[in-house]
Amino acid sequence: MTDDDPMTQDDLPSRLLAAYDDQMRGFSPGPDTVLDHDGTLVRLTGGHRGFVSTPRDVGVRGAALDDLIARQKTHFAAHGQAFEWKTRGHDLPADLPDRLLAAGFVPEPRETVLVGRVADLDLDAAPPAGVTVRRTTDPADLPRIAAMESAVWGEDMGFLAGHLLGLLTARPDETALLVAEAGGEVVSAAWLMLDRDRDFAGLRGGSTLEAWRGRGVYRALVARRARIALEHGHRYLHVDASDDSDPILRRLGLTAITTTTPYVWTPPA
Repeated sequence: MTDDDPMTQDDLPSRLLAAYDDQMRGFSPGPDTVLDHDGTLVRLTGGHRGFVSTPRDVGVRGAALDDLIARQKTHFAAHGQAFEWKTRGHDLPADLPDRLLAAGFVPEPRETVLVGRVADLDLDAAPPAGVTVRRTTDPADLPRIAAMESAVWGEDMGFLAGHLLGLLTARPDETALLVAEAGGEVVSAAWLMLDRDRDFAGLRGGSTLEAWRGRGVYRALVARRARIALEHGHRYLHVDASDDSDPILRRLGLTAITTTTPYVWTPPA
């Protein structure tokens, strides 16, 4: 799809979904991770936890699908690692989620996959008074970001500092990390993944301290990342959006194309 393709509002979601399915079903290896395949399945081992993704149609059914699921459990158990099987709402076969549940996977909250053409988005959203937004590669900022994330989610997110450092070290040209501050305090942070071989740039992070929500901080971070994506020649932004960020992103011009639900399996202690 090119930006000058004729596209009505009615066919926009289906066209964006086709582009998403074509380009966004795999992973880009990060620091300390290994990518391999099992049939149509793409598997990422290492990092904070492993990941599995498939084409829209996994390609196997019934007992063969159960065997594929069992092989992933065996693989990650051998590495002593929990892993996420990333499903989308339009995936086939339709009973994949039921089979994952039967195999002991636990679903995490469903998110909405939103995609927008960068040229169509509002890029002029400024941060509220008293808040500054800057791009950073400074390792000293990373524990501060992890501490803010821990406060937002009510759990220890200390691993995030190491994860972000790994991205900035291994993929410096493909990682744009932004931090929003007020009075010297980190109030929000977000990053953008600029995969060279894809038309899509990925919105990541975007957590904001509760006291600063509803003031336009998150919106400003999205706009800033959209400008960076445009500068790097990416045509689309995509994000797995929570219920909190979904309405903000839609107002900025992104379109819902499907849903995604992570199913997580953790090896026995």
